[in-house]
Amino acid sequence: MATGQANNTDLRASALFDVSHVTAVVTGGATGIGLMITQALQSNGAKVYITGRRQEVLDKTVELYSQGGPGQIIALQGDVSKKSEAVRLAQEIESREPQGIQLLVNNAGIARDDDTRYGNGQGQPDMTDARAVSEHFLRSTEEQWLETMRTNVMGAYFMSVAFLPLLAKGRETTPGYSSQVVNVSSISGAMKGPSMGQPAYASSKAAATHLSRMLATIFKDVKVRVNVIAPGLFPSEMTAGGKSGEDNKSTLDIKATNPSGRLGEESDMAATILFLAGRGGVFYNGQIVYPDGGSTLIQPAVNN
Repeated sequence: MATGQANNTDLRASALFDVSHVTAVVTGGATGIGLMITQALQSNGAKVYITGRRQEVLDKTVELYSQGGPGQIIALQGDVSKKSEAVRLAQEIESREPQGIQLLVNNAGIARDDDTRYGNGQGQPDMTDARAVSEHFLRSTEEQWLETMRTNVMGAYFMSVAFLPLLAKGRETTPGYSSQVVNVSSISGAMKGPSMGQPAYASSKAAATHLSRMLATIFKDVKVRVNVIAPGLFPSEMTAGGKSGEDNKSTLDIKATNPSGRLGEESDMAATILFLAGRGGVFYNGQIVYPDGGSTLIQPAVNN
């Protein structure tokens, strides 16, 4: 009877989803999905370092949300699209956390398909007219493709590699737990359409998802896991035209077309990251989680 009671204790939600032992780094952690992840971790006891290019936005998140739970939020300015910045951030965290970290969330991302996006005042071309399709998508520039790939793919790569020793050390100091990288991709990387006229963005997210599979394989012998969150439509500065309110959060006036009948909410993202980051998620490695309300069930996608 005593043994059964002990096992039941291990199966309680408070044990499975506890992150009070976690020190995390969340890129782009001051707004949008990154802020949802930051709040979920901090509200459940984790110490969270958030990075971003805008110091004032980082500071605002610390001011507003660092008191909302037992954990901590600490701001570190940095541009993860640069290799030198990834290395610098890893060195800075190492100086503050000599025992390592348990979680790196590569969330920072951009969409630069402004000239081809359907909702950008230009609509969709006649998809039966080859010249119309060609002219529309030739509006995309080399710089838009390079900038998107640099942040969404290369940034996640260099951050993951730079932080690997800290993640490995964090695993060694946390018995029964294995550190991990969580890359925030998108269902746009799985769907076969152009993501409402955003082929550069969608391609970068497909690349980020496959990069995660490769990193999971590269890191397997040092026992650091890599998983992917591929969200559907959530409110963020990216999906709200670059806008957020005084609370660093965004709103969307868009009708959902997925089977769930609604857009993603904070609780959806919080549940996802707590599942992956808690002790209940340690058996997951190289996996893709789709919090999308079923969008990939009704649109052609590689996972259906």
